[in-house]
Amino acid sequence: MKLATIRDGGGTVAVRIDGEEAVELDAPDVGAVLRQDGWAERIGAATDGRRRPVADLDYAPLIPAPDKIVCVGLNYKGHIAETGAATPSFPILFAKYRGSLVGANDDVMLPAVSESIANDYEAELAVIIGARARRITVDAALDAVAGYAVCNDVSIRDYQNRTPQFLQGKTWEHSTPLGPWLVTKDESPGPDRTIECEVNGEVLQSSTTADLLFGVPELVSYVSTIITLEPGDVIATGTPAGVGAARRPPRWLVDGDVMVTRIAGLGECRNVCRVGGAS
Repeated sequence: MKLATIRDGGGTVAVRIDGEEAVELDAPDVGAVLRQDGWAERIGAATDGRRRPVADLDYAPLIPAPDKIVCVGLNYKGHIAETGAATPSFPILFAKYRGSLVGANDDVMLPAVSESIANDYEAELAVIIGARARRITVDAALDAVAGYAVCNDVSIRDYQNRTPQFLQGKTWEHSTPLGPWLVTKDESPGPDRTIECEVNGEVLQSSTTADLLFGVPELVSYVSTIITLEPGDVIATGTPAGVGAARRPPRWLVDGDVMVTRIAGLGECRNVCRVGGAS
């Protein structure tokens, strides 16, 4: 099952994707769907909502207002190698805020105040939580997962590198695409998904999620030992090798770049980068 949050007039509405049609659901967004008891059975059976062509959808951020966006740094073996960093013994965690999120086809806003052009792309697999979880075991962790989506952890490297803490380079306003839809775990690809980022038609990142250092069950379990995971929470699981900061010379995002982030079986986000504006 695929679920999306779309814009409708002055608000949003959740939809289920049925082939070339989207069926409106009785919820304002996917996060609200996931907070309903028995959401999977209820939503899967819904047939009476308004239908509209998928081709006409205006995607909002998949989860517009998550309680938490937890991100993982240095979590692909190839990316660790290209940075020259030591392999982490535990997941490196940082956070984003909901104001950083944009939809699958929205403009990505790059800051006009950055001291240097150091705007980087980071294709990521996003895990969407579907059930409350506290201190969940690795073996049971997938029970708390609703499904998966595409994300790009656009990073402002000069701000990120000002201090040892990542947050100030990671949560810029309107910078993080999340979508286009949630693919429920029963229909999503297995643990070896192709993940790519291309800019202006050039593939700059191409790997598979088999290269993850800490897999989805380990991450869900680990985060849940720190804080209770709630339905609609997002875990961005890290980026593979090929980031702009590791290239020589570095490859930064600039105004007008078209950034495409795709994961096999989960769709793609296609975003134009713009400097200034809402950032």
